[in-house]
Amino acid sequence: MQKFDFSNKIAIVTGGGGGIGRSASLMLSENGAKVIVVDLSEELGKETVNQIREKGGEATFVKADVSNEEDIKGYVQETIDTYGKIDIFLNNAGWEGKITPLVDYPTEIFDKVMAINVRGVFLGMKYVLPYMIEQKSGAIVNTASVAGLQATPSLIAYGASKHAVVGMTKTAGVEAAPHGVRVNAVLPGVVNTAMMRSIESGYGQGNAEVAEAARKRMEETTPDGRYAEPQDITNVMMYLVSDLSQHVVGQEFVVDGGSMLL
Repeated sequence: MQKFDFSNKIAIVTGGGGGIGRSASLMLSENGAKVIVVDLSEELGKETVNQIREKGGEATFVKADVSNEEDIKGYVQETIDTYGKIDIFLNNAGWEGKITPLVDYPTEIFDKVMAINVRGVFLGMKYVLPYMIEQKSGAIVNTASVAGLQATPSLIAYGASKHAVVGMTKTAGVEAAPHGVRVNAVLPGVVNTAMMRSIESGYGQGNAEVAEAARKRMEETTPDGRYAEPQDITNVMMYLVSDLSQHVVGQEFVVDGGSMLL
């Protein structure tokens, strides 16, 4: 049974090759949307597309580096050329960067994290919003993080970038709302994805036992006692791009098992 009706809707999902992006792409398709899967990894992005097609859905893969303005123009233009409109935009691609204290943090890694997580989100909205504003409808969900609301020791660039995403979401939400377009954000806590494996490994400095201990510690300090699964996050995304959230503008939706309440 379908929970949402995205029939005749055209959706773009960045970072659609895995984790939250893949889960969202599949869920959008299962509920009727045609999906443009955007990812830097051709292998992972095409695998998402194949999974959608195997279930009878329609999807297209576009390879893009979201820190590159021309690549972003490209995936937007390909969507317009193919379908003539954009109804849903999950501005989801991101990178955690390096796990190290601020004083040791490499400047080039800081710049790369900001380019992907901030510039990429900004440019995605910059080039998608004009089409939504012209058609007087559409919904955007930016993937931020609880790192956008609190300190993130050893993740200075990631934390800074996600604070920026929260701020941009509020501004974009206010600017787009008069045109019938909604912009909101989801803020996941720890999620069972490849990104968290990388973060655990970073905290463990390559030591598998220390990395596993870091994972257990994060699970134990989550009130509901577990990592989120990607679908826990995409369930909220589906609400935010559906007609059920028509009066929701510029908000951040924390999905973290209660961690931010401690």
